[in-house]
Amino acid sequence: MTIDGRAEALFAYVGGLAGLAVETVRESFRRPFESRIFLAQCDQIGVRSLSIVLVTALFIGMVLALQTAYALADFGGKLFIGKVVSLSLVRELAPVLMALMVGGRVGAGMTAEIGTMKVTEQIDALRAMATSPVRKLVVPKVLATTAMMPLLTLIACVVGIAGGMLIAVSNLNLSSNFYLRSVIATLKFNDIASGVGKTFFFGFAIALIACYNGLRTTGGANGVGRATTSTVVTSAISVLVLDFFLTKLFLMML
Repeated sequence: MTIDGRAEALFAYVGGLAGLAVETVRESFRRPFESRIFLAQCDQIGVRSLSIVLVTALFIGMVLALQTAYALADFGGKLFIGKVVSLSLVRELAPVLMALMVGGRVGAGMTAEIGTMKVTEQIDALRAMATSPVRKLVVPKVLATTAMMPLLTLIACVVGIAGGMLIAVSNLNLSSNFYLRSVIATLKFNDIASGVGKTFFFGFAIALIACYNGLRTTGGANGVGRATTSTVVTSAISVLVLDFFLTKLFLMML
């Protein structure tokens, strides 16, 4: 494919995503609301992702504490562990890494589910019954992911800070009281708002990309595999790009 062809394909992809986003927002305000499907998606996306969130956040906090103590040993680095761990997690690492980890798990599952329905013509059957696939399939997934990502990120922040405290107390001979006071004195509302605020956009983008790739799947089982791989890669790149622009935006606003 030539450069012009790739550019056209990219613009077509972005245009399709934008169209699906507009239709998803429009369908979200239509009644009745599919509350049962929404709650089921919250369980699938949020509750069942807790294990990967807890393990990832715990070890990120522990590694941050160790690296801080090692890198800043000549400058009394132990005194800054609470500050470094809390700010790094809340502002950047927890939102981005949780979006990457949860997005890979959730996005791949959404694409595989919708893609399988597409290649087996179940999507066409929904349209034949005058049921909107966007309303039935896309809206609950997008809303649930958008709602669950901030909650998972908050949990990751708490667990990561606890992991840093575990290392600070057990390996670096700091008191838990000193560590927690350092964290509380360091974190401000702006830090939490900027970190957690980004995850709403991350969740929306991940779910939208996953559903769009699922709806445009062709080619049977091989097509489902390609669409799933595309979702993981595209959602990861989108999270990193969004993180840059959202960070600049929040720094100007807050």
